[in-house]
Amino acid sequence: MDVQITDSFTKSLKRLMWHQHWLYKTYALFRYDIPLFVKNIWRFRKELWNHQWWDYRFTLNMLQRSLTIMEQGMSEKGMEVTETREPKVQSMRRALEILRNSKEDNYIQRAEDEIGALIIHEWEFEDAGGGNSRFVDRETPEEKKHNRKVFERAREIEETEWKELWEIFKGTKYSKRYDDRYDGTDMRSWWD
Repeated sequence: MDVQITDSFTKSLKRLMWHQHWLYKTYALFRYDIPLFVKNIWRFRKELWNHQWWDYRFTLNMLQRSLTIMEQGMSEKGMEVTETREPKVQSMRRALEILRNSKEDNYIQRAEDEIGALIIHEWEFEDAGGGNSRFVDRETPEEKKHNRKVFERAREIEETEWKELWEIFKGTKYSKRYDDRYDGTDMRSWWD
């Protein structure tokens, strides 16, 4: 058996060896790594400026920004075929919508749109004697029941969307086999 090595193979080997050399690594640091670092600081400037360790919302803000960049890149510059790219982009958009809802905390407003507005009375206080005041509750039992129903529905919407968000990232049973219709979930497949 005659084995031949072509010029392109030896050039590839030389390039691989060159990429391991300290001189190339120094060049790549200044040519690629530092500009990318500065670009990422600019991209995440708002999230970095406001980031704190003590609340999960700051982590969700970073995730939302990262997904926004990824979705925009995939939808505008993605090289993948439309049939498999579009479900991924749609899943990213849905995840971004859920993250926006969480950030805006608009669950009560959405529950009010479904059930009806909360019934809110102005706060009233009456003299309780001795220089103290007591809160006067003017809500009727029907109003309390309606308000409780709105709050329960808001919590239900929030829980449903929270579970849906992690299902999108985790993937569903339909994304396990490629010959099934791919639904775009499973974050591990979101690359181009």
